Amino acid sequence: MRLLLVEDDNHVAAALSAVLARHGFDVTHARSGEEALQALVPEGNGFGVVLLDLGLPDQDGYEVCGKIRKRTSTPVIMVTARSDVRSRIHGLNLGADDYVVKPYDTGELLARIHAVARRRAPDETASSGDSGLRLGSVLIELPTRQVSVDGSVVQLTRKEFDLLALLAQRPGVVFRREQIISEVWRTSWEGTGRTLEVHVASLRSKLRMPALIETVRGVGYRLVAPTP
Repeated sequence: MRLLLVEDDNHVAAALSAVLARHGFDVTHARSGEEALQALVPEGNGFGVVLLDLGLPDQDGYEVCGKIRKRTSTPVIMVTARSDVRSRIHGLNLGADDYVVKPYDTGELLARIHAVARRRAPDETASSGDSGLRLGSVLIELPTRQVSVDGSVVQLTRKEFDLLALLAQRPGVVFRREQIISEVWRTSWEGTGRTLEVHVASLRSKLRMPALIETVRGVGYRLVAPTP
């Protein structure tokens, strides 16, 4: 996997690049936000993950994350010494896929890299095309924002559709509550948790498939692809 490491400290970058290389990563090192943005042209430039340190010399790391997300869907893992919840939520709201706090364990970092890469990879349990996503008897037509079960159209609200489409793009992958709130409601987790629970319950009821969306206690939700 190609990995873009955005780190202004050459010593840290060299040590981390060596570790990543031993685990099979092809690492490209960018020393500034501008270098990182240039490396991602054209669309993602084949990188599987961006490891973004927030302490950059030329631009604020959060600003760089926002710019990356506007240019490419390549997963971004933020690396920072800031451990407070608000900083993490802010990063997720800007489009980061995960957040690692210094000092971190190398094994944990590797696990997080592989996790976000798996989320982006196409899942064999779902087939997709220009018309949308199909999971067993459920068809999600993205262009028309229409959902049907066994050929019968199910009327969903805008947020219900957005929530279902998000989970369906990566069946089996657990989406954190904070991530869902950020991507569907475009806001932070605070005060929106109950709204998410209500929408999940409504989807289960309308689709008449209570097992389709599984609650992962203490973490979030995942879509369980129906068996043929």
